[in-house]
Order: sequence, then C-alpha cells, then structure tokens
Amino acid sequence: MSNNRTKIAILDNDPSLEPIYRQYLKDNDSYQLLGFHGSVHGLLGDPSRQCPDIILCDTQLQGISGMNGLDYFQRRNKDLKVLMVSGKNDFKLIREAFNKGASGYLLKPLGKERFLSALEALRLHGLALEHEVAKKIISSFQSRSFDAFSKKENQIIEFLTQGFTYKMIADRLCVTPSAVNFHIQNIYVKLNVNSKSEALKKLREMEIRQLDAA
Repeated sequence: MSNNRTKIAILDNDPSLEPIYRQYLKDNDSYQLLGFHGSVHGLLGDPSRQCPDIILCDTQLQGISGMNGLDYFQRRNKDLKVLMVSGKNDFKLIREAFNKGASGYLLKPLGKERFLSALEALRLHGLALEHEVAKKIISSFQSRSFDAFSKKENQIIEFLTQGFTYKMIADRLCVTPSAVNFHIQNIYVKLNVNSKSEALKKLREMEIRQLDAA
C-alpha cells in the first residue's frame, strides 16, 4: 500500500451512497478513502484526525450546509481541495461554491468513471469541472442581452463595455459613426444617463442583477 496515495473524505447525508463510493475506490492505488460522513461536524470531529487532501462535499447537508462548510475547511487546511456535488445545475450555486473556494463542481448522480475522472483532474490540475457545468457558466456570462434594448442597441452595448470607440463600433457594424451616435443616445435615454461613464456603471449594475436572477 503506497503512502503517497491521495486521501479522500466524503460528505453526503445519504448513507446508501457510502458502499457505492467505497466500491468506486476499491483496489485503486491512487486514492485512500479516510471516511464517509453525513455532516460537516462529523468530519471535523473525526477522532482519527487524519487530514484529507480532497473532500467530496454535497451542497445539501444537515446542520452546516456544504456551502458554509467550505469556510470551515479552508480554515483547517488552506491547501485542501473541495469538490462540491449537487443535483442542481444552478449558476448561483456554482458561483457561490467557487467564490467560497471550491475547486470543482459536479452533478449528481455520479458514476464511477465521472467520479474518478474528476478526482484525477483535481489531483493533477487543481480543478474539476464537467461539461454540463462549464456550459452553464459560459452561457451565463455570454447572456449580456438586455430586454429593454433592441438587437442593434445590445450589439452596441457589447462593444461599449469592451472599450470600443464610436468609430470602431461603426466599422464593426458597417454603419456610419452618426448612426452609432443615434443608437447610443437612445441607450442613454433608456438608461436615464448623460454620459458614457454613467451608462457603463448602470449597465454593469444591470448585468449583475441579471446574473443574480439566472
């Protein structure tokens, strides 16, 4: 038995999953399962006092939630990698997990191949993010389209937020600078602002609200 195996702890309030995870890791020389716990307190109060390298943690736990558990884990070991698992492909949950220091986010249920692939990605690269979760993140950040504006106005807003000048926008859209100015004045009216800086500030606030509602 190798002393260099990556140590794993699993937190899930469904005890029926314990034998499944144990089976996944059986005869695998790369990993050692330290324990299966139903709560954050269960892990932190483990009398064995062994420190895992990776924690697989459900977002939904009794008592301290998996999300709030991230704060406790980081205090205990700053080098610890936490892989969050959830039945919800929800952008707000994903964002919260990474904001609190998670190193990955997976969707339940986990088959053996996905489980071991995620552990390997985390061990080798420090990040585990499967395709469906990545698509959710990308689509959330690409959805900078505001209902209050026309298609052309949304295009201009996209260029404005990237620092393009009126002439650059005109060249990209194959229109005259005066046409761009016309649309920008309409944008200002809809935003109730009088300058580019005010417009960018308000658009940023709208974008944050839009992401929060996603």
